[in-house]
Amino acid sequence: MRQWRLIDDCPAIGAYNMAVDEAIFESVSSGAALPTLRIYAWNPPCLSLGYGQKSSDVDFARAASLGWDVVRRPTGGRAILHTGELTYSLTLPADDDLASGTVVDSYRRISAALVSGFSLLGLTSQADRRAERSVSGPVCFETPSHYEITVEGRKLVGSAQLRRHAGILQHGSIPLTGDLSRICDALAYPDDLSRESAKFHVHARAITLSEALNRPISWRTLAAALIQGFSQTFDVTFSPESLTPIEQSRAAHLTTDIYTNPHWTRRR
Repeated sequence: MRQWRLIDDCPAIGAYNMAVDEAIFESVSSGAALPTLRIYAWNPPCLSLGYGQKSSDVDFARAASLGWDVVRRPTGGRAILHTGELTYSLTLPADDDLASGTVVDSYRRISAALVSGFSLLGLTSQADRRAERSVSGPVCFETPSHYEITVEGRKLVGSAQLRRHAGILQHGSIPLTGDLSRICDALAYPDDLSRESAKFHVHARAITLSEALNRPISWRTLAAALIQGFSQTFDVTFSPESLTPIEQSRAAHLTTDIYTNPHWTRRR
């Protein structure tokens, strides 16, 4: 069986969450830590931008008025509002067979574990090879990409990835409940009509887990199902652990110097 590390983390600010994931990425990539699955939440709500996304997509004044943080992820993709959700990060060394091939190849493998976890909750979901390109807005949940999880054609999981020569880091955002279109309240649109149109598209194209199941679902219940899904799909034995002292120190440094730094957040 594979041996992976499991970090079941406490809710934290967005900058720290991203710093921790990068610190883990460095450890796993260097061989200092086992492949790591981390599950966590965000407090307060935080809007995250993809690595290459334009900061002009965000209305920073509106975000601040709503009490939402803004952070830039090390992974790609488009904007996600992190609240009422479970986020996972999976970090693998580049020589792991699950990391081999292209981004799409690894998406396909990881999606199989997510589908397995959702099935334990009684949910039928799928990960299609197709990727829609008809929507080019700033919101991640407006349209599924390759092998992202959908329920009856509506996107359930927002995924993004960082690949470097030594490893990969994949983020996944799974909304449990709430109005997924509210992210548009902190994004920049030319007028109110455009904002309402964007909200309509998000409603039509995305779904929360509670809506998909037609019942409330707790964060802890989803976490247990996902862990089991990864374990069964990849024949993994998890070792529950905390960050190492080196990772803690590195995460603190990255939080201060990178992820709370406006020059990073507004770098594009």
